[in-house]
Amino acid sequence: MDTPESSPLLRIGELSRRLGVSDHVLRAWESRYGLLQPMRSAGGFRLYSEADALRVRRMQAHLARGLSAAEAARAVLGQDSRAGHGPAAGADRVPAAESELSGALRQALDAFDEPAAQAVLDRLVSDLSVTTVLRDVVLPYLTELGERWERGTASVAQEHFATNIIRGRLAGLARGWGNGHGPRAVLACPPGELHDLALMVFGIVLHRSGWRIDYLGTSTPVEELIRTVDARHPDLVVVAATLPENLEPFAAQLTALAQHAPLILAGAGATPQVVAAVGARLLTGDPVTEAENIKWPR
Repeated sequence: MDTPESSPLLRIGELSRRLGVSDHVLRAWESRYGLLQPMRSAGGFRLYSEADALRVRRMQAHLARGLSAAEAARAVLGQDSRAGHGPAAGADRVPAAESELSGALRQALDAFDEPAAQAVLDRLVSDLSVTTVLRDVVLPYLTELGERWERGTASVAQEHFATNIIRGRLAGLARGWGNGHGPRAVLACPPGELHDLALMVFGIVLHRSGWRIDYLGTSTPVEELIRTVDARHPDLVVVAATLPENLEPFAAQLTALAQHAPLILAGAGATPQVVAAVGARLLTGDPVTEAENIKWPR
């Protein structure tokens, strides 16, 4: 009987189609975490076994439970190690370094130390992929910062300082995101919504998948959004809000907008009730993973 290691080998495109995970995500999991352990064909192509496919399936299950990519990969590789299948060399090193740098970033931002924070961000981008930095460092930090602010353990000044540093970095990653020849997405926050960093992250990752981004940002009047959609003819519109009250008053206008282009609502403010009333699609996962999973229109 064939074992996973002795089963037929697959090219990454076939593995991607079988598992429903894009090839660039598979490559990132391979390079960042050592999750995949391919062989090389005589022509130099990477070939993946059923054991690789099983690790990806376990990775997907851990992500669905809410683990970060780094935590999920560590769990999968730890399971392999206990079963006697050693992980790729250095696989534990990346999550550990990531955790250390995450702590250093928080310390620098809390101390209003801009040079130190920029140095840590430089190191993160150098050592890890952009999507890993965004999903496993930036977004968790912003969530934690918001929770600390609500509890009163982080000051308004600390929150503003940190978000402005991160916004500057995201703006650099977003440079040129309107260029290209792929499908077009219009991204905006509704009136009164001032928190758009997660939406920026979504747009950055979407652009890395080939999309062109028209970014309208915070507190966009819905009438202006509709006019932009009529002028730009996007393949997708994404509206994000952190509070339901920033979406509910505009349900009728958003319903009309959904007749002009495919509409997605995102963020904590996008409740299933609002989404159903508007006739939109709901995004519930983290912005990086959701952007990676958006399919090009046919």
